[in-house]
Amino acid sequence: MNKKLSYLLQHKSKILKIIGFGILGICALFLLFIGSVQVGVWGKIPSKKELSNFQYQIASEVFTADSVLIGKYYLYDRQPILYEEFPEHLKQALISIEDERFYEHSGIDFKSLMRVGLKTILMGDDASGGGSTITQQLAKNLYPRKERKKTNLVVDKIKEMIIAKRLESVFTKDEVLTNYLNTVSFGDNTFGIESASLKFYNSRTENLSITQAATLVGMLKATYGYNPRLFPERSLNRRNLVISAMNANGFLSEEEKNELSKEELNLDYRDFDYNAGIAPYFREEVRKEMLRWIKDQNENGTDYNVYTSGLKIYTSLNFKMQQLAENAMVDHMTKLQGDFEKSYGKNAPWIKDEKLLEKIARRTGSYKKFQKRGLSHEQIIDSLSNDKIERTFSTWKGEEKRMASTMDSIQHYTKFLNTGSLAVDPTNGDILVWIGGVNFEHYKYDHISQSKRQVGSTFKPIVYTTALDQGITPCTYFSAQEVEYENLKGWSPGNSGDKDEAYLNYSMEEGLSNSVNTVAVKVLEKAGTGNVLEMAKAMGIPEKLPNEPSIALGTGEIKILDLAQAYTSYVNNGKHIKPILIKKITDQKDSVLAEFKSELSERPAFSNETGQTMIEMMKSTVNSGTASRLRSTYGLENDLAGKTGTTQNNKDAWFVALMPSLVHITWVGLDQHEIGFSSTSLGQGANAALPLFGLWMQQLNKDKEFDPLTKASFPKPSSAVREALDCDPVKRDGFFKRLFKNPNKKKTKKFDG
Repeated sequence: MNKKLSYLLQHKSKILKIIGFGILGICALFLLFIGSVQVGVWGKIPSKKELSNFQYQIASEVFTADSVLIGKYYLYDRQPILYEEFPEHLKQALISIEDERFYEHSGIDFKSLMRVGLKTILMGDDASGGGSTITQQLAKNLYPRKERKKTNLVVDKIKEMIIAKRLESVFTKDEVLTNYLNTVSFGDNTFGIESASLKFYNSRTENLSITQAATLVGMLKATYGYNPRLFPERSLNRRNLVISAMNANGFLSEEEKNELSKEELNLDYRDFDYNAGIAPYFREEVRKEMLRWIKDQNENGTDYNVYTSGLKIYTSLNFKMQQLAENAMVDHMTKLQGDFEKSYGKNAPWIKDEKLLEKIARRTGSYKKFQKRGLSHEQIIDSLSNDKIERTFSTWKGEEKRMASTMDSIQHYTKFLNTGSLAVDPTNGDILVWIGGVNFEHYKYDHISQSKRQVGSTFKPIVYTTALDQGITPCTYFSAQEVEYENLKGWSPGNSGDKDEAYLNYSMEEGLSNSVNTVAVKVLEKAGTGNVLEMAKAMGIPEKLPNEPSIALGTGEIKILDLAQAYTSYVNNGKHIKPILIKKITDQKDSVLAEFKSELSERPAFSNETGQTMIEMMKSTVNSGTASRLRSTYGLENDLAGKTGTTQNNKDAWFVALMPSLVHITWVGLDQHEIGFSSTSLGQGANAALPLFGLWMQQLNKDKEFDPLTKASFPKPSSAVREALDCDPVKRDGFFKRLFKNPNKKKTKKFDG
């Protein structure tokens, strides 16, 4: 032992030199390593110029006409805001918990690193904050680590330190804070404090309270673990830790700390999910229209992107109207679905009709996948029927989970009724309400913009309009007797119900208001089929309709959007107006990029007198005809005109409502054309479609905000129109005519129209 000690003492200076050279060597290697990182050997590091010119990928926002944010289009949900919009307590909370010496260091806080290491490791103090400065975290936000290997940790840390130093030389402290709060992740693809504020508190950042700001800042340590929606208790504890840190740094008094710590989280969560939220079908149609607009703009040299350019899209939609309409839809469709399933019972086509289910199965991705593998149809159906997994099924009562096959899923969703509901302001074309279906997550097909269905009796007003404009007077009487048309292969349109109408003759007003099929065909014959088709085109229906007499009964397939356009003619002196979704587009700084207005058609499709007459005749539909339950059942006293519609075999139910500044159209049916309602009483427009309007209008009538719409009255018709309509609605055949008419035998003739 003494010899070893003596040897060490004799060679002390030599040993110290070796140790010294070793330390210097390690330091040199470390500096060389840092240098290699800085020059890009371990991956490119952005220059100061690149850092000063970086741009956010910013979500585009969709607003209603009343400036309510209803949706976003994004790759990353981010809405950058200005430094001035950050409340002081938000900045204090962030600095207190994340970087106490933020205003003292120049990007790297070596003193804080040592302090945090000692307090965290030796004392276990979680409130001491993180080792990285806010500037280093900003560097990581802007240039995320690509590989999360332990071997890369040192390289990544050094890179972040270098970038942090460069950021501090390029930006002021306020700018660093602004960039950090605009880029930091809050989980769930949500980036930046503004998007997080909107998501968790339905509030702009500038309106956040101290506790709200502390909750969001508290999330930054672990966005999933401290998510207040998923783990409220854990989030509350973390929030209070932030409040304590604010107190420790002199931003809150002891009394304020204690009071604020008692508050609940009180979230107002709004997830801007593509499939969820208000007006999902409308938002999807806006997205499609934006893509078309951007394509046109970019061909002229711009570089817009709906997902990253931070555009603000101001639409025509009325938020409260849409909300009330969706509530009415849920209420009515829940009841109607129950009645619909009950009416079929155990003999429902989605239960008994195997061929129908197999036909639907052929269109699925699962079927096509098996088909590519060479399986026969029988083998595929067997697999789709017997391979069961846990599935979540959507119902009007909520979601339910059960073990089910693909065929079980097809059977479940095939039975669901669907709907389309549209409200348009005919004075300017603004779309106020858009419901494209019952559930966007499960039924992406939009029944307003995509679906073409037979419109039934809602086409009859166009037939009658043509007749009036041809000079046929409203008091012209038409026999209700059924006719077999010899030159139409014995086609013999009849009327619904069991009423004996062989001896009855209806005025045009009575025939339209009670939707008498036999009369509609005779009116068409007198007006001329070709003239009716020209009228439909002039009123704004672009589809090519069948040139045949059955068009009088609405056998033509028309989109809801186009039918609404046609009906706007009745309140615009014969001129139609194209419905519009988007009113204005601005950039993120609110500079206007485009504004949109809808224009009336150049020429009126019909005369003012014809328009007034049609309004009066359609008022009769509501007051005493097929839509009279609006008065009797829903108690509506508004000045209303309208038309119900039901197609053959009860496959489509329609209702059109007209008010001085509103056109409202509803459709109800099934996506599978093979299935209809089991009875006319259930599936007629007055029962299946009209209630969507009735329930909605009841709610609008309760809100004074909508008085200008709900209390508006149609202009009084001219004395000439009133006189033209002044006649008995029904005339019965005279004695001798009845004597020679056989009510049980159809009249036969050639159709001449």
